[in-house]
Amino acid sequence: MITQRRSGVLLHITSLPSAHGIGNLGPEAYRFADFMQRSGLTYWQILPLNPVDQGSGFSPYSGLSAFAGNPLLISPELLVKDRLLRKEEIKVTTRFPENNVAFDKVVPAICTWLEQAFARFSRSRSKRLRQAYEQFCMYEADWLDDFADFTAFRQHFEGKSWDQWPTDIRNRDVLAMDELRAIVQKSINQAKFEQFIFFRQWNTLKTYCHKKGVKFLGDIPFYIGYDSADVWAHQEIFKLKKSKLPKAIAGVPPDYFSKTGQLWGMPIFDWKELQKKNYHWWMHRISHNLAMFDLVRLDHFRAFSAYWEVDASEKTAINGKWKKGPADKFFKRLKKKHKKLPIIAEDLGDIDQPVYDLMNEFGLPGMKVLHFAFGSGMPKSSYILHHHVPNAVVYTGTHDNNTTRGWFKRLRTTDRKSVSNYLQQTATEQNAAYLLSCLAMQSVGKLCVIPMQDLLNLGEEAIMNRPSTPSGNWGWRMKPDAITTPLIQQVKRMNQLYDRLPEPIVLKKATRKSAKKKAKTNNS
Repeated sequence: MITQRRSGVLLHITSLPSAHGIGNLGPEAYRFADFMQRSGLTYWQILPLNPVDQGSGFSPYSGLSAFAGNPLLISPELLVKDRLLRKEEIKVTTRFPENNVAFDKVVPAICTWLEQAFARFSRSRSKRLRQAYEQFCMYEADWLDDFADFTAFRQHFEGKSWDQWPTDIRNRDVLAMDELRAIVQKSINQAKFEQFIFFRQWNTLKTYCHKKGVKFLGDIPFYIGYDSADVWAHQEIFKLKKSKLPKAIAGVPPDYFSKTGQLWGMPIFDWKELQKKNYHWWMHRISHNLAMFDLVRLDHFRAFSAYWEVDASEKTAINGKWKKGPADKFFKRLKKKHKKLPIIAEDLGDIDQPVYDLMNEFGLPGMKVLHFAFGSGMPKSSYILHHHVPNAVVYTGTHDNNTTRGWFKRLRTTDRKSVSNYLQQTATEQNAAYLLSCLAMQSVGKLCVIPMQDLLNLGEEAIMNRPSTPSGNWGWRMKPDAITTPLIQQVKRMNQLYDRLPEPIVLKKATRKSAKKKAKTNNS
């Protein structure tokens, strides 16, 4: 349960400005944390940080691993700081678009930097960096070894899906894997190095953010991509055929986003097998994320109650069936491991009473999205402001929605009037994002999160994701000059007006004494 009135902003790391064509964990991330502190924003909500590739349209919700970090987010500037790259090596020679990620240009450039950094690391005599790397490999071995094998083997087999690998490797024969490891050891080591650097940079950023009073709200996808390290390494917990192809795949029935439903294509979990293992893989996954983030959102939460299963031969999600999920058995097990559950339930879409019962039993806050409130049933909508509850996270829209400006532009005339009537003032395309942001801030919901696109009053050109659209997503980026002093002042006023400002950060006495002592030493 969220106990204090706070606000946050939704902006994925890739959406940060950068001279290198994609947002990363470098200088602009630190500047964004400064913006948040000055604006009175507490929670920085991001999308999943797992590795992505072209095969899944670079979607962070269909990652190559449930545990690994995305190497595309590694900052070349910080690699220079660690003396793993030289300034001239990261000099920008390619012209990247300012407001979008050109993955076709970005990926080759980053791969080149990482190869250069790994080569320099391999030759480095730095005991400090080497010891840190070895400790990381030891502490994270339970997922890192499988991921590094998967990455190296996939590269060796020219990017083929693991079900197309030689049978003995596909089936994880111990001797065959040992032989292949000897051949691709360099690639295995590089994969581990990249993960070491990713988490090193991530933890440094998180520490900085905490000093600024900024916390991270992470996101855990319910499903994992089929061609991933986890499905290959833990085949027994997924519903697979003897050929190792999926028996059934994930999706959702027809809804607000699609008349034919959404067919996601990820394999279905074998929950009976998972229960036999005390949900070990899932417990490990959530613990891993709770160590990374201060608060996590469980995407597609309703699948813990019941999930939509579609035969793998189907072309749409229409002919799927509801299947029972692990429900309270899962969360009772999780509660034994973590007494407090800093978890938000993504409860959007086709939700029934058992889902709400599960949330209420474990005190999990749900989501209230204002875009869904203004229709013919507005007065009774659970998304409208007067029906909000304190234990909730309120949004104008999410990464799967249009921007608020774009949303308002596409509303029917009657729904536009509903917005104006509810606000008791005329809403327009120009002011809708600001008015709905204020409305979200007013809510009794303890946490309010506003997409950065809405704070910047951007239109449809800034949509992050269009559900059921296989390409052209996940690319939006904020321009370098987007954050201005007037914007900071406006957001801070909103936080002050609606009692969402965090408490001032006060240094402990010991810290102040230490600072005085250090200053005295420096002066002498």
